[in-house]
Formats: sequence, C-alpha cells, structure tokens
Amino acid sequence: MTDSMSASFYPKDFIETAEGLLFAVVAHDLEQDKVLCFLRYANESSGWRKYATVAANDLLAQTYPYYLHYSPALDVALHAVPLNRLVNHHRPALRLLQILQAAAPSDGVEADLLALCQLFQREGLDLNLFGITGSLLIGAQTSDSDIDLVCYHRPSFQHCRNLIPQLIAQGDLGALTEQDWRQSYARRDCALSYLDYVWHEQRKFNKAMINGRKFDLSLVDTASQYRPLCYHKHRAMTLCCRVIDASGAFTYPAEYKVDDEKIDAVVSFTATYVGQAWEGELIEAAGILEQSELGGFRLVVGGSREAYGEYIKVLRLETLL
Repeated sequence: MTDSMSASFYPKDFIETAEGLLFAVVAHDLEQDKVLCFLRYANESSGWRKYATVAANDLLAQTYPYYLHYSPALDVALHAVPLNRLVNHHRPALRLLQILQAAAPSDGVEADLLALCQLFQREGLDLNLFGITGSLLIGAQTSDSDIDLVCYHRPSFQHCRNLIPQLIAQGDLGALTEQDWRQSYARRDCALSYLDYVWHEQRKFNKAMINGRKFDLSLVDTASQYRPLCYHKHRAMTLCCRVIDASGAFTYPAEYKVDDEKIDAVVSFTATYVGQAWEGELIEAAGILEQSELGGFRLVVGGSREAYGEYIKVLRLETLL
C-alpha cells in the first residue's frame, strides 16, 4: 500500500481495486481489515459506468462476490474491500488541491468549480478544509455533471451554509429553478412527495447554482469522536416524535435525538435526510428499529442508498390539518 492509500478513510472518499471497481467509502472505521463501502463505478470499455444499488449488488454477486460483506456491527449487508486489494485511494481534499493548482481547468465543470472556490475564498473560507467528491473526484465528469463539495470542518461548513443565501441574494450564485428541483427530485427517487422534498431542501442552504450548474455541499466531520457500537435490527416501523437535539443533523450518519420513551434517536445514512429537521420540530420517520449492544434503541432511515419506503419529514401545520 502506498503512502497515499495509508491515510484514514472517510465517507465521501473513493477506493479503487485492480479490477477497475470504484467504491464510495461509507464508514470511518475498518472492519476485519476491510474498508466498508459501496460500489459506485466500474471501468468498462466505454469508461466509468455508474451503478445504482441493485445493479451494484448484482454485478458483485455475479462477478466479484468477495466484495460482498455482512457487517456484524451494523447488522447489514453492504460492500467491503480488504486493505490488500486496494490500488488507489481517491481523497477529495487532494483532488480539489490538484484542480486548484492546475495550469488551467480541463473542462467546463472544473471551470465552474474554480469559480465557486474563488467565490468562497473571497468570502473568507479556507479551501484547505474542503474537497471534491462524486464524478469530479475520479475525473469521470460529463458536461452536465453536478459539483459535489465536501467540507471537513464544522464551523466552516456552517459559515458556508450561511453564505449561500447571501450570495444568491447578491446574484453571485443562482437559486435552483423549478426544473432544477424536478431533476433533483427525480434523481433522489425518495419516498417524499415532490412538494415535501422541495420544502425540506430549500431551507438546508447546502445547494445552489454556479454558472447554471448545481452544486451540493456536505459535511464530513473528521474531528468527531464517535464511538462505533454494534447494532441488531428489529423491525420496520413509523415513528412520530419531537426532535430535542439536531446538532448532528448534517453529520454522517445524520442524527436527530428525539423525545420518545423508547427510542433515543432517528439516524439517517442517506443524503436526502441529512439536515432534514431542527430542534423542537415534530417529525414522522419511517425506517428500521435497531438496538445497540448497550441496550439503547434508534430508528435508522436509509438501509440502502435510495432508502425505498423510508423517510424523515417535518410535520408542518398544513400536514396536520
């Protein structure tokens, strides 16, 4: 393993195998000397092909079954790559630095990324605390690709979220149009109605348009001292409860501590429900009830990337009438 591959693994990193498979890292911690991850791309004759959950599982089951993994800690089937099978560790912060230091952007997507970074830098953000993931991380972007920006510092992330509506009001950034929201909703394929989806998303201030191209901002908190626990799944359920602590709303996984007598928190492993609710709000959540090795319960939303049939939504006045 090279020095570039020996660094810590974080969500939003990609790891590459000799077979030309690219996996998105989904957990900070190794398990049995394996990186917990999920297949996102395969290098085929036409280039990098992106895989959805079902297709990714099918490909591995048929051709690369040794990357299928059951995690006893999470009580879930996912993918995992042994450290000795890695050939490349794609790190978002290093990739962003490469693009920033290049003599010129290689295409329009990189040009828009540079414009966005210059805008944020002008507003006092330290670009050393950011990275780029998604297709740009591996150089697989196309002319219509979005920009997936990652921040590794919670205060800078909050600063950036505060800046986005200001920059939209100033005309430096654009707000998403109805067509943009429709496209975003179609890609998410979530259990919420379109109107519910847009209502929740618009108040997160973690996406906007730069030169007509959408960008998303996510947080990976490398300073987190989260201690992983082992969990056992019980059953599917729907819960109505009030959020009493939303400080972990934008972390991975997103965590909403709630006032339920039995369940301590609602947790989401899917990006759709990151930043979904604030402290004091009444929510409805559908997911899987899990119990930790210490006896506590949580409701998990996002057993798959798409989280079919699972959701978190704020129960607004109009939904209660």
